Amino acid sequence: MKNTQATLVLIKPDGLKKSLTGNILARLSETKLEIIAAKVVRVSKELAEQHYYHLKDKPFFPELIKYLQGELHDRKKVLALVYGGEDAINKVRQLAGATNPEEADPTSIRGSYGRITTKGLYENVIHASTNESEAEREIKLWFLPEEIIVDLYHAKIKTQDQCTHRVWA
Repeated sequence: MKNTQATLVLIKPDGLKKSLTGNILARLSETKLEIIAAKVVRVSKELAEQHYYHLKDKPFFPELIKYLQGELHDRKKVLALVYGGEDAINKVRQLAGATNPEEADPTSIRGSYGRITTKGLYENVIHASTNESEAEREIKLWFLPEEIIVDLYHAKIKTQDQCTHRVWA
């Protein structure tokens, strides 16, 4: 049986500012995985904190949140994607390279385009889920079920009275 997986990929604000989106997507296409969701997201402080909750006790956490929100690069957005297919997590992580751009293989995305700031913050242009449980947590954090073109996880229909949402005028 094939190990079909889904993984979250974020092209971070520094990747967008450096106009690397096309390069990164071209590299990701080498994996032969399928894009099953994609959107541009204005990252709230809450979303950034939830995404990096496991690093909340680190001294660099506040700077990391500002980084993901785009405050350090004047690009207050990320491109969020879900890739699906056989061994998706491993394929994307190998292509992305080590978290630390200086330790990443020079042919990887982070090795090619990442850097470490003078404050020691890794600007590694891309996020890739580390394992299946993290991928599920991250995908559910960044995407609603109807934004993904396949049924990845169990979902339910929920009707709420007094539901207010923004519509086109």
